[in-house]
Amino acid sequence: MLTRINQRLNAPDAAALILRVTLGVLFLAHAGLKLFVFTPAGTAQFFDSIGLPGVLAYLVIAAELLGGIALIVGWQTRLVALALVPVMLGTIIFSHGANGFFFSNAGGGWEYPAFWTLALIVQAMIGGGTAALSRT
Repeated sequence: MLTRINQRLNAPDAAALILRVTLGVLFLAHAGLKLFVFTPAGTAQFFDSIGLPGVLAYLVIAAELLGGIALIVGWQTRLVALALVPVMLGTIIFSHGANGFFFSNAGGGWEYPAFWTLALIVQAMIGGGTAALSRT
């Protein structure tokens, strides 16, 4: 049965689709958190408090929102995934890195953002997969 499923649905393409949509939904969720819970102004204040320009918060929100949508629909998947890597690295360096490894630590450690960064790199390597607007 697994062989039949594999023949009908190319497993690597399906895996790329699942990863792509999952990453996209996670970025939308985090953009939503910044928009509706912390608010853009509150997110900008947080950026200021950690030594980053507050205006950068608006760029991060836009990147998460637009990047999430682009990943979900599969538009320029490789490029979008790579473009989001610096956002995640910034999260590690400026927000979670000093909190230790485990994300369950106070303030959240860098474990989850590091895994997310690697998942983006894998997505960039394998492309958009099935049902992507563009195969790149």
